Amino acid sequence: MEISYWIFVFSILLFSLVSGSSSIDNFHQPFPIVEPDPGHTKLRLSREGLEAISRITTPISAVAVIGPYRSGKSFLLNQLLSLSCDEGFGVGHMRDTKTKGIWVWGTPLEVDIDGVRTSVFYLDTEGFESVGKSNVYDDRIFALATVMSSVLIYNLPETIREADISRLSFAVELAEEFYGRFGQDIAFEPAKLLWLIQRDFLQGKSVKEMVDEALRHVPNSDGDKNIDQVNQIRDSLAVMGDNSTAFSLPQPHLMRTKLCDLKDDDLDPMYVKKRGQLKELVASIIRPKIVQGKYLNGKEFVSFLEQILDALNKGEIPSTGSLVEVFNKGILERCLKLYSERMGKLRLPMPEQSLQDAHERSREEAMKAFEEQHFGRHHAKKSADQLDEEMKEVFKNVIMTNEYQSTRLCEALYTKCEDRMDQLQVLRLPTMAKFDAGLQQCNQSFEQECVGPSKANYEQRIMKMLGKSRSLFIKEYNQRLFNWLVAFSLVMVVIGRFIIKFILVEMAAWILFIFLETYTRMFWSAESLYYNPVWHFIVSAWETIVYSPILDLDRWAIPIACMAALGILYCRCYGRRKHGSQWLLPLYNHQKGGSNRPRSD
Repeated sequence: MEISYWIFVFSILLFSLVSGSSSIDNFHQPFPIVEPDPGHTKLRLSREGLEAISRITTPISAVAVIGPYRSGKSFLLNQLLSLSCDEGFGVGHMRDTKTKGIWVWGTPLEVDIDGVRTSVFYLDTEGFESVGKSNVYDDRIFALATVMSSVLIYNLPETIREADISRLSFAVELAEEFYGRFGQDIAFEPAKLLWLIQRDFLQGKSVKEMVDEALRHVPNSDGDKNIDQVNQIRDSLAVMGDNSTAFSLPQPHLMRTKLCDLKDDDLDPMYVKKRGQLKELVASIIRPKIVQGKYLNGKEFVSFLEQILDALNKGEIPSTGSLVEVFNKGILERCLKLYSERMGKLRLPMPEQSLQDAHERSREEAMKAFEEQHFGRHHAKKSADQLDEEMKEVFKNVIMTNEYQSTRLCEALYTKCEDRMDQLQVLRLPTMAKFDAGLQQCNQSFEQECVGPSKANYEQRIMKMLGKSRSLFIKEYNQRLFNWLVAFSLVMVVIGRFIIKFILVEMAAWILFIFLETYTRMFWSAESLYYNPVWHFIVSAWETIVYSPILDLDRWAIPIACMAALGILYCRCYGRRKHGSQWLLPLYNHQKGGSNRPRSD
């Protein structure tokens, strides 16, 4: 029992540890959301901080503070949040620069923005230009903060340097790509840029004049490429004037290392006043984060962050183009689906030119939809090229399907014609007219129904097959007709003598038989017979009797013969009993002395 009791206690403790590690009890503290990888070049997500954000169900806004190493970013955030150094973000000289990556204060401020209840998170970022980091890492931190935030506070001590302006290149590119694009599918609005200059004296200039002076063109008589690049950034920042503002904040106290130990009464009164104004300014420019036309809650914000981080970690350096690709991915998929649906509605097989025309129309429609919906003004071309390449791949598959369907259809028609030619070769009553009609009908049906890329190949095959079939039929036609006429003459001899008992029919049949079997063998060869006008007359008469559009004796010969035989039998048997001898033909119906005269052989 004692062993079981301790096992139970151990299980409870283990469960408590496991459950405690999967959730956060106290959110009134900072959490890392993005951390550097071991090489300190790329970024990775921290699940602890993401959990603090994911729990929020209201729209989210983020205020991020960026700036050089040890410029007072963490202390500034604590001041904005009204937190002491002990409970807020770690200040550098106390925690030995523990702000690695990006950190978030776990408890957001709840504010109403244009009637929308919004949760505002404050983000602390790792400072620029610290020891042991690459410039690429700083660029990724800056880029991620720029995309995540609704307000980007650029915290600068004393003055604005050339390097500080250069670091805004990503923000400028981002604004040029996305800023000013409104509508239901808006990607996201770039963060409002707040220049925060912390210094005691501005030498008689306002902070706005100081920023404007820093953004003026620098003379470049030597053609220095770096100066040209910074001047381009200056021009873009000047254009972005509506999306940026400036504010000056004096130093809170001369003893900067003791700031965390000082109360508000110990701080410079001007600083306390300006700090209050700064809070009001930040609150006035905060907006909920909008991505693709809708506000983001906690889970959606985390998903958005994952997408952006994947894009920024691509390649050696972060680029606006990679972000454009992320936002255009869904649009690209929709446009590709539109193209695929249009091509899927085609009735295959179809002629190659018709298929090419359908491809051009569908491609034009898909590209037009992409042009209307895509994000990015300069970097969207890569996404457009990708869409074009993927449509080409789909079109290749459609071409292969069209070829396959065309081959199947033409092969089926070819086989059908081949079977028809085989049937015509063995007609019971050989007739050239019926063979030619069948051949023409087969050729016409093939021309009308066989379409697609395989038609040309099968046209050659079917013409060759039809030519061979006709040559074979003609070769056997005369001999089969000759044999049919011989057999027909003998049948008519029997009918004329024994059935209808009409001597003229019998004599005509004997004459035809003798002519075919005796006269032709004595005076004509088999070959010369077929070129004789008499034979041509016989063939014409045969063709007229055997096949016409109205009557096809090859199909109806047997039924007609059976009906005729039944009719004759009826007349011979039933008619004689009812009407006497009047049904006999005149040749055998004359009487002498009131009795039937026997026929003499």
